Amino acid sequence: MKIPRPGAVASVVHLLVARPVRLVRTLRRGHSKGRRGPAVNVGTKIALAVAAAAVCVASAIGVLVHSVTAADQLATARSDLDRRLMSAAYDYSVGRTSAARVDPPDLPAAMERDVRRGLRVTYLQDDGARPRLWAATRVSDRNVLALSRSYAPEVRSLAALDRALAAVGGAATVVVSLAGLLLGVRMGRRATAAARTAERIADGDLDARVAPDGRDEIARLAAAVNAMADALGARLEAERRVTADIAHELRTPVAGMATAVGLLPPSRATDLVKGSVSKLRALVEDVLEVARMDARAVTPETERRQVSAMARRAVAALEGVEVRVGEDTVVTTDPRRVERVLANLAANALRHGAPPVLLKVEGPVVRVRDHGPGFPPDLLAVLRTSGPQRFRTTAPGTGTGTGLGLTIAVGQARLLSADLVFHNRPEGGAEAVLRLPDESGTNRPADH
Repeated sequence: MKIPRPGAVASVVHLLVARPVRLVRTLRRGHSKGRRGPAVNVGTKIALAVAAAAVCVASAIGVLVHSVTAADQLATARSDLDRRLMSAAYDYSVGRTSAARVDPPDLPAAMERDVRRGLRVTYLQDDGARPRLWAATRVSDRNVLALSRSYAPEVRSLAALDRALAAVGGAATVVVSLAGLLLGVRMGRRATAAARTAERIADGDLDARVAPDGRDEIARLAAAVNAMADALGARLEAERRVTADIAHELRTPVAGMATAVGLLPPSRATDLVKGSVSKLRALVEDVLEVARMDARAVTPETERRQVSAMARRAVAALEGVEVRVGEDTVVTTDPRRVERVLANLAANALRHGAPPVLLKVEGPVVRVRDHGPGFPPDLLAVLRTSGPQRFRTTAPGTGTGTGLGLTIAVGQARLLSADLVFHNRPEGGAEAVLRLPDESGTNRPADH
């Protein structure tokens, strides 16, 4: 019988187990990077933009109307006063009296200079509270005939127009802003729905979909999210089936290898082959376990067990793990799966951390802690946001390979409705905290 190299089988398993989550991992990584502090949403931005545009348009229209009206008022008043001046000049020439004055002492100096040069001038004297409009012309070499009237009625009329423009512009701005707010809120809700659906897909809910609404860009975005979810789900399902099928196919030759190794004569080479076959067999079983959890084809078998007893059994075969019981309790759970979770966490701490490895029982909470360098920052970010990625190992001297310990631990904890979190201790070392459901079937977030 030709025995395949364990390293080659591990490479195949790496391709089959790591690829099904590559798309989800990329989506989760982008999703975690996109989580930032509170920001102004799309609806508010649209409403603010519409309100700003409405204010600008209303202000521009108000300024334009004010300028045109003021210029038209002044031109009309100048023309009327100039006609009256011409009539007064005729009356002066024939000796009749009129409202015009000859050489008035309050004639503006700037106006008087132009009149002395032979020009007929109209001039608005704006001294604040009492504006006056003047019209003057020279009637002889030494005399100036001038006519004036108050310009206050036009000023009051223009002020009333400004108030009316402000009121109308303000009302229009409010109406347009409300319309923009409604439009922005509607668009913001649709965009938020699409974003939340994408977040659910990133968290593993491949059945999440966005309800189609409209034919605009947001509707196209929703359709793209749905198409992405369909394609991602189909690809993951296909690769899960391939993973499970190959793992099942490997069980028979691996079992044959184990039987054949048992027939070999005792020797150092036989011991090495036995160890390799044992590791390969465990790896195949791990792959099958992941495939079953991915397919949701497993059901916990619960019973009442003491937490400290499960902890001691979980690490009984591991050297260098100390179990401390601070507070013991009895929980209703699947003891086999709990022991598998604790064994995987302790084995991971032994492999990647540094002794001593401590497993501490605190009621329904079990802490597994090592005294190594802790989780790398990039890996810790992934563990906190999306869980292990078919756990990538980088143990010193082993290179890069595939480790399924944390993947199985997280999957088993999810089946048990338990809470499993990872973090680094302030004084150094990595820590995994498993909180089992209490007797009511609920659990609280683990304290860090």
